[in-house]
Amino acid sequence: MAIRETDTRQHILDAAQQVVVHSGYAATGLTEILKEAAVPKGSFYHHFSSKDAFGEALMKNYFQGYLATMDRIIADTSKSGAERTMAYWQWFYDVQTADECQGQCLVVKLAAEVSDLSEAMRLQLAEGTSQIMDRLEKLLTIALEDGSLSGDAVTTTPRELALSQYDAWLGASVMTKVQRTPDSLQRAMAGTRRLLKV
Repeated sequence: MAIRETDTRQHILDAAQQVVVHSGYAATGLTEILKEAAVPKGSFYHHFSSKDAFGEALMKNYFQGYLATMDRIIADTSKSGAERTMAYWQWFYDVQTADECQGQCLVVKLAAEVSDLSEAMRLQLAEGTSQIMDRLEKLLTIALEDGSLSGDAVTTTPRELALSQYDAWLGASVMTKVQRTPDSLQRAMAGTRRLLKV
């Protein structure tokens, strides 16, 4: 029984993520979530005490998958640190240019919206993006240590470089959504390739 309940909870989160990434959090009603997940209202409230609790769980679930992808990229020792860093950015690019450049990233979709609506969701975003920075810093440190990223190319710490890169890519992602073309992300990719010399 516990396994089935866990599966139902996960199914609701997975189905709802697809709705929320297209419509936003505030615009997504419980009816839409229930319809997409094909579960009764009681199942939703069995797993989530409120929409706010659901939103917090949605963000936790999103970051679990995101960070697992980053961990797989980091663990691929067949590539240099710079190649692994570029593999991450290529994955990011692919996610953000999906659905006619509307993307699948909940950070880009929800950050401005939910940061004012829900402190619990804002804290999940802050924690999740901090963990992304930790992993990006690790990738850049590996690249510096294995020599695939020249120390001369980096005039700052790996953490500061990770922060500035992520900021640039998030901005490019927002502009990609606005313009509905990949141009901004292509510029971010070109700049990152120049920096990493790959």
